[in-house]
Amino acid sequence: MVFNNVGRTVLALSISSLLFVGCSSTNEIETSSTSSLNGTVEIDGSSTVFPISEAVAEEFYSQYPNVRANVAVSGTGGGFKRFANGETDINNASREMREGERLAAIDNGVEFIELRIGTDGLSVLVDPSNNYVDCLTTSELKNIWEPGTKIEYWSDLGQKFPEQKINRFGPDTDSGTFDFFTEKINGEAQVSTDQYQASPDDNVLVRGISGTKGSIGYFGYAYYQENKENLKVIAVDDGRGCITPNPTTIADGSYSPLSRPLFLYINVESLNKPQVKAFVDFYLTHGAKLANEVGYIASSDEVYAANQRLVNTK
Repeated sequence: MVFNNVGRTVLALSISSLLFVGCSSTNEIETSSTSSLNGTVEIDGSSTVFPISEAVAEEFYSQYPNVRANVAVSGTGGGFKRFANGETDINNASREMREGERLAAIDNGVEFIELRIGTDGLSVLVDPSNNYVDCLTTSELKNIWEPGTKIEYWSDLGQKFPEQKINRFGPDTDSGTFDFFTEKINGEAQVSTDQYQASPDDNVLVRGISGTKGSIGYFGYAYYQENKENLKVIAVDDGRGCITPNPTTIADGSYSPLSRPLFLYINVESLNKPQVKAFVDFYLTHGAKLANEVGYIASSDEVYAANQRLVNTK
């Protein structure tokens, strides 16, 4: 078949019109389906996982503007208290749920599922002007952080350090980061010196460490990544040499013993709320990318797919 110029023009206009109508219809359907969803999603818990959930919530809002995803920070332990009481839909966690927390949820009729979303390298930081600490052994870290510590000055650790007072900064006792660090370094969760400035807000810890001479503290790798121009991260030696946290050493576990898993806990009953189900599905579609963007190491595609299958069975 041969088309003259007029024929070609008419055909092009006809196809363009059909494509325009098709695209308009699709956009209208998508807009209608997203705008009709409303309500709230209540999220609390870990300050470590907070950057991922906050990023997901922001992306989710761009598609579901009538849904409000409230992301709070009470620490992993504080979040589990609210979660076990049925006050929240999702708990961000930088450790697994403890037996007492599980029993509290069961007693309150809260059924839940656990989703592994990534891995963090809990990072040890000093102030950026520090030119005498590049690596600490786990024994030296224990000497600094154990209950009843006699370490007041860096020189108390050995002659290679100056007579500079140590100023400690760390998460409060409701934090999963506190639990994990004390278990791995001091040998038992929740066992620590109380001679430090505690805060549930990692941004407060960033400011304290970066602005105080002789400081030392610890928090999630993403907060170091976000503030690395104002902080100095140090390597940790567990007996196999000094290893600095980075995406490779965190992912392969060689940054030991401070690589740790990150979780979401989902209230199963909350999945009956369309906005919560949509948010969880969105999280499992986009969470891996956003976890990597904010500075953590996302779980594999296979793990995320298994998470989605688990959610779909509830």
